[in-house]
Amino acid sequence: MTAAAWRQPRVILWAAVSVVALGFVIALEIAARHYGMRGPITNQAREVIFAPKSGPLLYGSMALMMVVLPWRQRFVAAGVAVGIDVVFFLVRWVFDARMMFGNGALWVVLGCAVIAVTRRTGRERALLLKGVGLGLLLVTGRKTGDTWLLITSKTRPMVLDQYVAVADHALGNPSWFVGRFVRATGPIGEHLLDYVYIQLAVAAVLVSFYQLRNVAAERRFPSHHLVRTFLVIGLLGPAIYMIYPVVGPIFAYGADGGHWAVANLWPDTATPVSTPHLMPFNDFTPRNCMPSLHTAWATAIFIHSRKGPRLLRFFGAFWLITTLGATLGFGYHYGTDIVTGVVFTLTIEVALRSQARGWDRSGIRLAVYGATVFTALLLAFRFLPMEMAGNPWVFGPLVLLAMASVIYGYVRTTRQWEPQTAIPVRHPEPQPELV
Repeated sequence: MTAAAWRQPRVILWAAVSVVALGFVIALEIAARHYGMRGPITNQAREVIFAPKSGPLLYGSMALMMVVLPWRQRFVAAGVAVGIDVVFFLVRWVFDARMMFGNGALWVVLGCAVIAVTRRTGRERALLLKGVGLGLLLVTGRKTGDTWLLITSKTRPMVLDQYVAVADHALGNPSWFVGRFVRATGPIGEHLLDYVYIQLAVAAVLVSFYQLRNVAAERRFPSHHLVRTFLVIGLLGPAIYMIYPVVGPIFAYGADGGHWAVANLWPDTATPVSTPHLMPFNDFTPRNCMPSLHTAWATAIFIHSRKGPRLLRFFGAFWLITTLGATLGFGYHYGTDIVTGVVFTLTIEVALRSQARGWDRSGIRLAVYGATVFTALLLAFRFLPMEMAGNPWVFGPLVLLAMASVIYGYVRTTRQWEPQTAIPVRHPEPQPELV
């Protein structure tokens, strides 16, 4: 890259972002080591040889990388990945090691990075490196999030569950209601929701692959796509966990909390309305409830699937509904977490879309409004829980109306941004003159 290219504002911006991101990952690695755990860099490097934590995630990252390849090279890359995994499978079977696939996918992604540096030049090299970076970002984001959650459990000994649980009375305690419903569905419903819950990244890859399907032909990425939203949600969400630590109903009011729980109430008995207090909790349960990032990510999947074919739109709606059922039905989140998760996603999405298309008044106004609503909700759950629980028919509709206003603003604003289809004007045919 020439010196003149490096001086372009866009290149300087992305170079600065890359340096900050690298420094952030290194800082997380150091923090994890401080607590005697492996950080994101070490965990990522280990999966080159050792059994990965999630094979579907690694194959999903390879699929994202392959959007820059022509179809023939995609088949070759997939075949190589499967072949490598077969070899790893046989070796682990011989030595009775933990079985998991995915190493082959990671090897293929890293191999493409080597090919880009050694065998490609110019735009071809830049495009292939972007594809490799896109794939690795998905995996690195997952590892970074895991380390973030570890840090929240180690550095936030007091949690705000009592405040959130009392405020949740204004919404009718949806986690308790859905929890009983999921329990009534038996193992089939539970297994389905559990699969949806843990394979969220794979669903994101499917939608992203559709959005990026023309990258290889057009030789460029679209200005905005799902992966951008996913990464920003994963970066900002855990930071909010640090200032708003909440562990969730299954831990604070259920059997999974052990002796740290207030009582074993979830999902059979709703929490009593009493003055909330900060409560101590153990040092290994993540404080990852407020906002619900699973809801945020599922909302992003739903939004980005709207421009796809009918099957993809059905898939996005199905994943959002089942994710909501899992987050509430398994006791991982309160209803208040779901509301803030939706507002959180729409605010990030409109900001990223505005950045991609060029900031204007409507984008700035909606981003500021979404951030204001999000902040107001957090403050209300923290400082007005008793008032909310005592007046559910006032505060419940207000909370839902606040969320609905952000949804309405997002839909209205983004529709205005879409190019308008010109309607041809029909000119009247000339009438014959009367003689």
